[in-house]
Amino acid sequence: MAHLISPEDLQAWLEHWAREYEQPHFIPLDPISIPHRYERPEDIECVAFMTAIIAWGRRSSILQSANRMFAPLGDSPVATLVDASESDLASWHWAHRTLMPEDGLRFMQALQRWYRNHHSMEKGFQRKAGETDYHAAIDRFRIAFAGDWLATRSAKHLASPEQGSAAKRLHLFLRWMVRSAQRGVDFGLWTNTPAAYLSCPLDVHSGQVGRALGLLERKANDQRAVRELDAALRRLDAEDPVRFDFALFGIGESGILKETPLGAKPKPIVPFRG
Repeated sequence: MAHLISPEDLQAWLEHWAREYEQPHFIPLDPISIPHRYERPEDIECVAFMTAIIAWGRRSSILQSANRMFAPLGDSPVATLVDASESDLASWHWAHRTLMPEDGLRFMQALQRWYRNHHSMEKGFQRKAGETDYHAAIDRFRIAFAGDWLATRSAKHLASPEQGSAAKRLHLFLRWMVRSAQRGVDFGLWTNTPAAYLSCPLDVHSGQVGRALGLLERKANDQRAVRELDAALRRLDAEDPVRFDFALFGIGESGILKETPLGAKPKPIVPFRG
């Protein structure tokens, strides 16, 4: 497959775009802005989880749905969920596109059960010995979180790597929770969960950029493609490979791939200024 740039220049190019987009100016128009409104770790985590669960479609639509969902829960959404009655939960109508109110109610009930028994979701996503990513951990979390509704239509909103899904939204949630907060975007709340084993939140856009850059050959955006992209990114940075998610997003957002034919020498990079 033709590469946009030579292999020796690829890492420097990705480093450039990762630095340009992993900055606070990235936050306001992105779904990560929703959990950034909260201060308590448990509230950041809970809000981040549900915001990631609905993170598909236009970003403006995601933000509208998330704002509507969390408005009734006030400044302390976990405490509000934990103390809520069944009638409270039923009145809040969590929904976004194909996540219907009945699905939203199941998620609220599951979050209520979870936080009545746990302080955090971190232990629910822990790897077992010999596991080199969080794919199997995601499936174990699905079982523990959903419980008796895992066989219902609502479970499609908890993607399963074991069933072949790229699980983009759950990998996005893990990125938010695990990666360092040093650059002011991700949260770094889960200190016992190494960033080295994170997977890129693969979607149609990051997949297109990954293929154009020669990082990914598989055509389908599925679990096998995630593993292929993981391997390529870990060769570039074994400790924090998913920081290049910002680069894949930034390259796609910049439109530079449309301006530069595959196999051609790229135009000089103009730093992003918002």
